[in-house]
Amino acid sequence: MAKEKGIIIKGIGGFYYVEAADGEIYECKPKGIFRKEGIKPLPGDRVTISVNDKAENTIDEIEERKSLMTRPPVANVDRLFIVSSTTEPAPVLFIIDKLTALAVDKEIEPIVVLTKCDLAPGEEYAEIYRKVGIKAYCVSGKTGEGTKEVEKEFEGHVCALCGNSGVGKSSLLNAIFPDLDLKTAEISEKLGRGRHTTRHSELFKVKGGYVADTPGFASIVSEDSEFIIKENLPFAFPEFQQYLGTCKFSTCLHMKDKGCKIIEAVEQGIIPESRHQSYCMMMEGVKDIADWQLK
Repeated sequence: MAKEKGIIIKGIGGFYYVEAADGEIYECKPKGIFRKEGIKPLPGDRVTISVNDKAENTIDEIEERKSLMTRPPVANVDRLFIVSSTTEPAPVLFIIDKLTALAVDKEIEPIVVLTKCDLAPGEEYAEIYRKVGIKAYCVSGKTGEGTKEVEKEFEGHVCALCGNSGVGKSSLLNAIFPDLDLKTAEISEKLGRGRHTTRHSELFKVKGGYVADTPGFASIVSEDSEFIIKENLPFAFPEFQQYLGTCKFSTCLHMKDKGCKIIEAVEQGIIPESRHQSYCMMMEGVKDIADWQLK
């Protein structure tokens, strides 16, 4: 029996596939203690496994998670690429803002990627996010514009892409990692994907890191269960940070309150108006949720 450290790249039917440091993939079953403690291993989990010659391999330890995306479940994502097209469909800033806020709340770095920039310009939108300290790129999967810059952002990170259907997530990945289709086919063959018809979250190795192939990430855009409690919501907008605690009233919700320093910053053009509007829409949805409803 040998001990190996690795990362779970896929879980299906009670079996988990762990990529070890040497690139070898092991099929493992978690030890019973995890079930007793209510812990379910997830793609992205860093684990210690036992490799057995005459028995099934086991997951022995799961390291503490740095982040957790719940829909779909992926652990330890540290960069979330929020993909929106400049046209067909046109960008919806509220959706982008909601996703950046969800990422910040989970301590994941959001990166905004505007696609189809060969069909319509995206710099105006990108500047909104650059102004508040969020990286933003304009790209075209067709011409290759901006793809080299985005490619560098994947290096050494566990990444996921999200956005509505039709915005060009697949085109973007194919433009950045043209051999990814080959990699996914190779790994799927190793893992026996043909035995299963249901799509599951899966990690693929790219640029010294991983990218999550997650069938459900578009759904978190409208998922009612994915929300930020009102106490945390202001902290999910990085541009609000320097003003928090300086408003006239300690109970300020930063929506239309008198003496609100954030509203003053919006009026002065320091904080983009569209970002504040998105914040107000999100706060409107959570400000009346009682503590007992969160349990």
